[in-house]
Amino acid sequence: MRIALLSDIHANLPALRAVLDHIDARGDVGSTYHLGDLVGYAPWPDETVALLRARGISGVAGNYDSTVATAHPHCGCRSENPQQEALAHQSYAWTLAYTSAATKRTLAELPFRCDVRPLGGHVTGPTMTLVHGTPLNNLTYWTEDRSDEFCAKMAEAVGAGGGDIIASGHTHLPWHREVGGVHFVNAGSVGRPKDGDWRAGYAVITLDTSGVRSEQVRVEYDVEEAVRGIIASGLPDDFAEFLRNGGASLRARSG
Repeated sequence: MRIALLSDIHANLPALRAVLDHIDARGDVGSTYHLGDLVGYAPWPDETVALLRARGISGVAGNYDSTVATAHPHCGCRSENPQQEALAHQSYAWTLAYTSAATKRTLAELPFRCDVRPLGGHVTGPTMTLVHGTPLNNLTYWTEDRSDEFCAKMAEAVGAGGGDIIASGHTHLPWHREVGGVHFVNAGSVGRPKDGDWRAGYAVITLDTSGVRSEQVRVEYDVEEAVRGIIASGLPDDFAEFLRNGGASLRARSG
């Protein structure tokens, strides 16, 4: 059984379309879920949410989703210098203004956490817990270098045991670790990677008799279409350059 995980799409419709086409072409993915941050930084919030709904792809709320839905004063993003802070505010103001009321209602309905039993609840099998940041909040950056103790604490928070999976996003940096038999997978970012690779990213979880494996997949897309959309929308040109170089010019974890 294979499950695709999409995270941090950030209103990048060309990247999302390419990823969904890639998943369809594979032919081996049974289910697809998203890990939040559907909007922000690119000019297609309504279209992105509509496409996910049309495809029946469910998931959880990211910090950007819940803050836009509730018109919170700030997106909950972390910036490392005044320039990044100013850009974050511009993105958030634009997204609040150009996301429809219907889309905001959809974002408000997203759950904080979702537990999936891929093999069905009628048999003993792994649980895959979907969150955006951590099982405790959506603002903490759970990076690959977090301690085993931190990971164990997150597993305890959701009652995860050997063979279970906790999937998250938020950092825009993909990784997979196993601690105490629990698998921790970060799905990276579909629409705004920060690892220096401009291609859209997603993760595929494989569950079979040999255990749990994850595959980090990268997909080329028409990044220039996204660039043109950003520039035409009035969003900062910095966001266009960010997509072109995969975040190499702005390494901040501002997602």
